[in-house]
Amino acid sequence: MLWKLNRSLIPINPQERGEGFSLLMSLVQQDIEVGLTKDWGCFVGEGDGYTIVEGTEVEISKMVQQYSPYCEFSTHPVASVDQMNEVIRSL
Repeated sequence: MLWKLNRSLIPINPQERGEGFSLLMSLVQQDIEVGLTKDWGCFVGEGDGYTIVEGTEVEISKMVQQYSPYCEFSTHPVASVDQMNEVIRSL
């Protein structure tokens, strides 16, 4: 998934901004610890980034909701090598 911060909700005050970012990062850490998030990164200087997650549609939808309205997500399901080989065999 790609994520981007809703810039209209980012506080101007650096202390408030830091507190908000700390809260979001604690949610990211929690998602990593429970195993839903496999990898996470922020594009330096952009306020956008990516996360690699594994789970059902419901699990991922629940995860995304905890970041709303501060982050917006676009999802890109990925097929594995085995899945693509199965597709190719069916041709």
